Amino acid sequence: MAPGFPIFIGDIKIRTSEALYQACRFPHLPDVQRAIIREASPMTAKMKSKPHCRHSRADWDDVRIKIMRWCLRIKLFQNWTTFAVELERTEDFPIVEESHKDSFWGAIPDEDNHLYGTNALGRLLMELREEARNIHEESVVINTPNLEQFLLFGEPIPRITCRLKQQPSVVKSKSEKSDIEQIFLFEE
Repeated sequence: MAPGFPIFIGDIKIRTSEALYQACRFPHLPDVQRAIIREASPMTAKMKSKPHCRHSRADWDDVRIKIMRWCLRIKLFQNWTTFAVELERTEDFPIVEESHKDSFWGAIPDEDNHLYGTNALGRLLMELREEARNIHEESVVINTPNLEQFLLFGEPIPRITCRLKQQPSVVKSKSEKSDIEQIFLFEE
């Protein structure tokens, strides 16, 4: 959950990709979406969604990776000169969301400090890093996921065109590899 990379859906400013992701849980509840999107930090956006989780879209578990991928792509391409640099600084090292309780989005260390879990967020970020390396266009069109009821504030979410200002320049930093013992694959 990294703040500092705002997203625009039309003229709606969303401060974090986590807020957009959480809002997408509730396409049928525009007031809940507004409350989530008003939050300034990723964590408070997530916490704002918690009381409403039982009202999540019926297919949430089936579509959450697709929606997170879409949110992260918007985050990257609307913050191209900064977020692409952050991704490139990871070089070719694994990106792991280390967590103490979420083995789906992250990976949990065991008593020997080996990480176990799906690491879905880390995998999506590595996928995005590879995509960013292969972008040579001046603009990118991000289509919405092909989902029923993909709405924000009661309106269909449009595809988004991002104009890339310039290719990011990267200052390489020294990194250490994570000790990943086992990671399970997930499907799109």
